[in-house]
Amino acid sequence: MIKRLFDSVLAAAGLAVSAPIWLAIAAAIEIEDGGPIFYAQDRVGLNGAVFKALKFRSMVADAEARTGPVQASANDPRITRVGRLLRGTAMDELPQLWNILVGDMSFVGPRPLRPGEIDAGGGRLLPLDEFPGYEERHRVRPGLTGLTQVYAPRDISRTSKFRLDRLYLKRAGFWLDVKLILVSFWITGRGEWETRDRRV
Repeated sequence: MIKRLFDSVLAAAGLAVSAPIWLAIAAAIEIEDGGPIFYAQDRVGLNGAVFKALKFRSMVADAEARTGPVQASANDPRITRVGRLLRGTAMDELPQLWNILVGDMSFVGPRPLRPGEIDAGGGRLLPLDEFPGYEERHRVRPGLTGLTQVYAPRDISRTSKFRLDRLYLKRAGFWLDVKLILVSFWITGRGEWETRDRRV
């Protein structure tokens, strides 16, 4: 209950304070290519429930119509110029403050995954639900940031990412959440969310 209250208050404050930034981002996206401002994508949440995660669009319109559901790479040609800045600072995820406010997400928790997502690591295609720890990570609301998002390099294995998610579940607490939020602000300020090694 304390975590949910904390999320709600912080999300409401974040939405109010960031309103001018929303307007600036929307204008930049509109000026660059005139496409949709927002992008909604199905994600798996608490107890396996599917919800629509909101983002500012950082790729060309209908990007997945051309390639299918492919995870973005560091130099993905589908990413727009505005999108590259948004992704580096994680400002593309600012609309997820709304997801937090309505209870789909938390500020801190495992990264929300797409339903039926496939991992292509190691030269094999494996559904994520076959990896150890997949079910456990849905015992809590997914997070805008978290232990894995902050400390894991972009290219580590899915097994290692899920291991960090399980470590968070064991150690979760108010002060760990506060620390992860503060470190996330630091990474955003440095524009380093898209770099390969984010360990701090």
